[in-house]
Amino acid sequence: MAFDGCFVTGTDTGVGKTLVSAALLHTLTRHHRRVVGMKPVAAGLIEHQGQWVSEDVLALRAASTVSVPAELDNPVALPDAMAPHLAAERAGQAVTVAELLVAHRSLQALADAVVVEGAGGWRVPVNDHETLADLAQAIGAPVVLVVGLRLGCLNHALLSAEAIRADGLQLAGWVANAVDPDMVGRDDNIDTLRHWLQAPLLGSVPWQTPAPQASEIALDLPEAWR
Repeated sequence: MAFDGCFVTGTDTGVGKTLVSAALLHTLTRHHRRVVGMKPVAAGLIEHQGQWVSEDVLALRAASTVSVPAELDNPVALPDAMAPHLAAERAGQAVTVAELLVAHRSLQALADAVVVEGAGGWRVPVNDHETLADLAQAIGAPVVLVVGLRLGCLNHALLSAEAIRADGLQLAGWVANAVDPDMVGRDDNIDTLRHWLQAPLLGSVPWQTPAPQASEIALDLPEAWR
């Protein structure tokens, strides 16, 4: 089956999923004319040009080559920066995987490749009985795991990879993101992850201040994605 997008997840919140998703979009534009990012559920909004929007969504839009309606690239936008199901409950809004999947299918009709960025880690609830992993399964796209390099990342990464595969999805690759400037043995941890994850390392994002621009991050795409 031809490549038409991927699902980006992380070992935790705050590990650089948006940065990597935007970098994937920039890299994909070298091979696909129409690429678009999607943040199915965004919790935590800022005021931007008179509208309330997620900073993550703005970053994905800036890296996309297709402009789409907000209800497609971010069907659920929740004011409070907290777990999606709690933010939805506080906003009095019901979120279902079915509605998110409808938006994704509409995006597929408008673009050659859709990069879907999850929220938090792999199994984050969106309601009382569904998680974003259920959405990833429904989409069926290959998964990219963003590993935040800090103490504890080995366990988080291996458990995430195990869950992704247990859900019947392909872990197409992973990206190492140096989120802790003081991490001891960073390169040793990357080597350990290379051994245990049994998936290609697509790229490594170094620690730097300010953070690198998504367009500056070189990612090595799987051959089938080109």
